[in-house]
Amino acid sequence: MSEITGKYADFEGLREQAIRLRRAGYSLRQIADALDVRNNETLSRLVRGEPPAEWTRRPRAKDAVREQARELRRQGCTYQEIQAELGCSKSSVSLWVRDLPAPEPRCTPEEQRERMNAGLAQLHATRDREREATKEAAAAEIGDLSDRELFLLGVGLYWAEGTKDKPHTRREVVEFVNSAPDVIAVFLAWLDLLGVERERLHCRVMIHVSADIAAAEQHWADIVGIHRSHLGKTVLKKHNPTTVRKNVGTGYHGCLAIRVRQGADLYRRIEGSWYGIVEAASAPHPGNRT
Repeated sequence: MSEITGKYADFEGLREQAIRLRRAGYSLRQIADALDVRNNETLSRLVRGEPPAEWTRRPRAKDAVREQARELRRQGCTYQEIQAELGCSKSSVSLWVRDLPAPEPRCTPEEQRERMNAGLAQLHATRDREREATKEAAAAEIGDLSDRELFLLGVGLYWAEGTKDKPHTRREVVEFVNSAPDVIAVFLAWLDLLGVERERLHCRVMIHVSADIAAAEQHWADIVGIHRSHLGKTVLKKHNPTTVRKNVGTGYHGCLAIRVRQGADLYRRIEGSWYGIVEAASAPHPGNRT
């Protein structure tokens, strides 16, 4: 305030001069030199409310992109098309062109749905290819299984899916139930490794009564490598009408239950091996992992 009452006592007169210069296209520095004003705060007050000359504006990096976006919008491009063309965000596009009219629809709603469905189908196909590529690469990394690796795998598989002994119910039996043919195949390979002959296996199908029972029995007999007549009596499950089942159709074959006859000693070996795995995995400094 001391400057205004002293050197700049005629503030309003000085402001009128500053405004005239501002409107004539002078920059702040030119106005300061013309009026001999060296205080930035006073200079700002003198030209307050007056926009700077266009030539004094610093060009912003996005000004050119903004103009491109506006031109594309005038040509009838959508936000998504402008975003894809310029590589900017959709929110920026919306801000830049919101005063321009929306383009006329280029296709009917039916055509738009067809294009959307085609795009989704292409996206799903790409994702499916990526999934399969990942799975194939992971499968290739496995290579051959050693006997030890198959043994440990089988123990873990059995402990996850097989029948286990309980303190309140002594059941030292080896029985495995699963609906996945590949899981059954691995389990059978594991039994072969342990020297369990197929003659010791009691296999039976467990399936809903509404399914194709004969086809399911033949399906599992082929996987085990036995004649269908060697299967035990099939266990039929009654359908609950209040339940909506998804395991239906020709691909549904129920489950296969495999029981090893005279398997008490084998069960004890499995349980002991499992807890050996647990102990080794829980060791603070495992030295046998590679």
